[in-house]
Amino acid sequence: MRDSERAQADAEEKAAVAAGGDDKLDTSGNLLGNMWGARPWLYKHGISFDIQEVDEVWGNGTGGSASGNDGAAGSGTGPAYDGVTMPTLTIDTEKLFGLKGGLFNVSALQTRGRSISQDHLANFNPVSGFEADRSTRLFELWYQQSFLKGKLDVKIGQQDLDTEFLISDYASLYLNANFGWPMAPSVNLYGGGPSWPLSSPAIRIRYRPSEKFTFMFAAADDNPPGNRYNSLPIQQATGSISGYNSDPTSQTTNGANGTNFNMGTGALLITELQYALNPQPADMSNVTKNPGLPGVYKLGGYYDTAKFADYRYNQRGGSLGAATLNASSTQSELTPRWDRGNWMVYGIIDQMIWRPSLRSARSVGVFVRATGNGGDRNMISFAIDAGLNLKAPFRGRDNDTIGLGWGIGRASSGQRQFDRDSNSLVQGNENHLELTYQAQVTPWMVMQPDFQYVWNPSGGVADWSGNRRVGNEAIFGLHSSLTF
Repeated sequence: MRDSERAQADAEEKAAVAAGGDDKLDTSGNLLGNMWGARPWLYKHGISFDIQEVDEVWGNGTGGSASGNDGAAGSGTGPAYDGVTMPTLTIDTEKLFGLKGGLFNVSALQTRGRSISQDHLANFNPVSGFEADRSTRLFELWYQQSFLKGKLDVKIGQQDLDTEFLISDYASLYLNANFGWPMAPSVNLYGGGPSWPLSSPAIRIRYRPSEKFTFMFAAADDNPPGNRYNSLPIQQATGSISGYNSDPTSQTTNGANGTNFNMGTGALLITELQYALNPQPADMSNVTKNPGLPGVYKLGGYYDTAKFADYRYNQRGGSLGAATLNASSTQSELTPRWDRGNWMVYGIIDQMIWRPSLRSARSVGVFVRATGNGGDRNMISFAIDAGLNLKAPFRGRDNDTIGLGWGIGRASSGQRQFDRDSNSLVQGNENHLELTYQAQVTPWMVMQPDFQYVWNPSGGVADWSGNRRVGNEAIFGLHSSLTF
């Protein structure tokens, strides 16, 4: 699912400015400006309030799959709209009542429209990180306290981990959900894990001993929606006989308001080490010595303590896929073996590779991110994405960025064996390419035309007919973002 973190990252950046004690509030990036003096007054007392509005329209020109109800009508070519409104309130406790280093944050989401990916594309990851089940929900609710002169901070409460973990800064330009919260955790964890639009009770610790090194650790509930299965194919094979037929990818089955906290599945433990190469001064206008081209290198991994359905074996040790073909199979033969624990490791590179001069807005940056995990209890076992970004591509467009990104996801050995044993089309690799242009129309408005092409959706999954693969997809979209 997706997880785009861009809107929340913008809100947290403003919160960090507030916590820094800077009494000068810049409202040029807000459509409503200073709100007739209300914003500066609230800011003086440590309170910041923002509303982010995102709207998108998508169309699929080729390939895709009509739904079963549509037969061969090809409704996968129909356009789709999705949107989200996110209000965010942050409080600097030092300004409000004198508690130094404290920051309180609460946000909500109102998601609407429909997901063209879920309805008609059948790909591993949505074409947009903003696609979500329709709901109005609490998003984040947390308190953060800093210690040791800001080197250490602890955050506790309802959190979205994909604003801090597993994220490439350069990849955040792109709209495909894979470039945010990656493909593997999105399809392997329960409900995609604690990532937008879902969040979980968690504690996060961050330690920055120097400007070059950052260490982070978090422990969170691993199953925000409280779903029984983490796998759609396994649920489809076993759900009818076990009496559980709801979609395991659903974000709303067990509560759409974000306050139905599930604590009974397991804990997600995630850690990340970051190294900043050539950190840049906050103000480059007075710099005389070139600090070099900046980069950030990250290594991390997670472990989930929950039980996960095995893709290959049933509770009797036989083939789960083969049992689905036998009308006389017992319930234990149609029920997957449950394997304890799940893990993933990852590495991320964000590196600027060219800047014509020290004070030039123009630059070229690259990113690479790779993830790897076991194959017996996961749908994806390996994924990698990479891209090239050009900032300020044209004279007078210093805040625009054009980018070309690519990614691949490999269906796991367990998924492929399940396909073979159930006489289904065997899934392999899915590749996707994205060309995007982000235009800063005004300080408070961004427009972003986007093109994506997906080869072998979901590694060659069968379409509604069951006997042919979903065709390659050419997808066009337009994204807009307004900050009120």
